[in-house]
Amino acid sequence: MISFTPSEEQIVMKETLEKLVQSLIKDNAHDMDEKREIPGEFIEKFRELGTAQSPIPEEHGGYGLPSSPLMNAIILEELAAGDMGYAIASTLPSLFITALLDLGSDAQKAKYLPAFAAGECEGTLAINEPRFRFDAMMPATTAEAKGGSFVINGTKCYVPLAGKAKHILVAARSGNENGLFIVDAGTAGMAVGEKEKNLGLNTLETNTVHFTECKIPEENKLTGADGYDRLLQKTRVAMAALGTGVSRASYEYARNYAKERVQFGEPIASRQAVAFMIAEMAYEVDAMRLMTWKAASSLEAGRDAKREAYLAKLYTGEMAMKITDYGVQVLGGHGYIREHPVERYYRNGRGISCLEGLAAV
Repeated sequence: MISFTPSEEQIVMKETLEKLVQSLIKDNAHDMDEKREIPGEFIEKFRELGTAQSPIPEEHGGYGLPSSPLMNAIILEELAAGDMGYAIASTLPSLFITALLDLGSDAQKAKYLPAFAAGECEGTLAINEPRFRFDAMMPATTAEAKGGSFVINGTKCYVPLAGKAKHILVAARSGNENGLFIVDAGTAGMAVGEKEKNLGLNTLETNTVHFTECKIPEENKLTGADGYDRLLQKTRVAMAALGTGVSRASYEYARNYAKERVQFGEPIASRQAVAFMIAEMAYEVDAMRLMTWKAASSLEAGRDAKREAYLAKLYTGEMAMKITDYGVQVLGGHGYIREHPVERYYRNGRGISCLEGLAAV
């Protein structure tokens, strides 16, 4: 039997994040977008909740709580409703931790997890590549086994906070399978480029990272093909949650604006064309959330969620473009003015369909 009743823990987390986003992010999102940066204390405010440390085993300094993809999807939606770039930056340690917990060896966990548990480390994931028809399941970046080491060659783009990360998890093709390889900051042959200038996600620093004969120990290989596929499912559910959050923000702002904006003696929400647009925004956001939760629930139950995760990201990517565009349309000419957040939601929402691996549930 399917239940749509959230647990007490989920309710408390959602309410906590709603307050944080309202008091900290929404009022500052415009300035952060203009300045293209997030104050460090804003990120620390979220990380004080300890969500990243929760699934880390107690022997490595964490809380040893079960990982919950559904809870993580709720968290990402709430944060993205404030600002999508903030949602990715503040939860970034969880991306590296999730991969390590699911796919790492005991030795790798003992080596890396204590620093993440103490909040002393930033890790990131490099999946996207700057090439036409990029397919996350067929990376062009290679990791060739050579005498007890792996030599990585290739270029990655849209790598979150690569310049600040102590460890980068690189998706690469090794022989006939995909794998994940840990490259530590400062490794010879790895070069992190300047902050990228993108259409959206101005608050999030992303970088292009080049690997040229970058040699790492063979024990830095994290997983084989099956493990990479599982991580990709978790990142796609996360991207769907982010898309739901930014679309919801656009819908809520447009709805409230339409109720307050008076033209020819009545609120524009009473006009049929506007009312139908807002209604479509409402049910599409609900549909996006349900698809995301369905995929997250499959992951939480330990089932293969390849189909559900792919469909959730595909649908959310398409609908995020549509719903955030509607947000701009409802405001008319005001939707094109940067003082209103709908244009930012529009720019950020465009990234859901074309980006991979910026967060994980």
